[in-house]
Amino acid sequence: MIGKSQNRFRSLILHFSGAVVIFFLVALFFISNTHGQNIFSEEIVFISKPGFLSDSKIQTTIFKPSGLGPFPLVIINHGKNLGNPHQQERFRPMAMVQYFIERDYVVVVPMRHGFAQSDGESNFSGNSVELYGLNGIGDLKATIDYAHTLPYVNKNITVMVGQSTGGWVTLAYGTSNPDPSVKGLVNFSGVVKEPCCFGLYNELIDVSGNFGDKTSLPTIWFYGDNDSLINRHTANLMFVHYSHGNPNSRFIPFGLFSNDAHNLFMDPAGRKIWEPFLTQYLYDIGVPYKPTKKAI
Repeated sequence: MIGKSQNRFRSLILHFSGAVVIFFLVALFFISNTHGQNIFSEEIVFISKPGFLSDSKIQTTIFKPSGLGPFPLVIINHGKNLGNPHQQERFRPMAMVQYFIERDYVVVVPMRHGFAQSDGESNFSGNSVELYGLNGIGDLKATIDYAHTLPYVNKNITVMVGQSTGGWVTLAYGTSNPDPSVKGLVNFSGVVKEPCCFGLYNELIDVSGNFGDKTSLPTIWFYGDNDSLINRHTANLMFVHYSHGNPNSRFIPFGLFSNDAHNLFMDPAGRKIWEPFLTQYLYDIGVPYKPTKKAI
């Protein structure tokens, strides 16, 4: 009886000790995530975009840093996967989201019309890369208008970022009498490439010149040497034509990245490459650039 009682006592001690350890670890985790790190929320909304006959809905993700704000705004534009655009997943570029959350920006990521759960259809209009870019502008204008209704958004500071076709749409937006709050355009591997059509590289070069002639906002371009969708020679010529009209632009040729430079934007390992250039760019255009907290 005494042996059994001692065993029960030891079991209780071990169980209690384990509970204390678990409680301690949970408490430590909680403290580490509420001191020195920036908890942020993620919300999905459907923005109303005015149309000729009826409004349409744009599926949009909002990442908000903790606090009341008002926070500067960054809009991130997605690329296009192969297949049906409506089957494309909601865009969550977390490396870039975390970078801006650390600097107390509200990050808004719209899915342009025809993508994911947004209304409409995404079509390659008349085999024209210029029309493809211009057709996305209305979605971005509606996104900014909506964001400016949010009480925690600073209506005076916006940065526009895009990757792949989203980078091309970002450049197109610069031609469209941008909202006065937009301070700069960030283009990661901007390109339009469709399996149906030939000669798009030459058109990208020519249209880049047209876009540059109509844009005065400062821009920064990131292109690599081993990009599966656009070669460096084409990217160089695009920038030369663009910067002739808009000399307030800079080109970052970051070389090789992994097995495909087109993935730099989405790969967390790419951050160490683009971060110093992007931070310097934010400083130069006069918007918040210093991290305030560490995002999770």
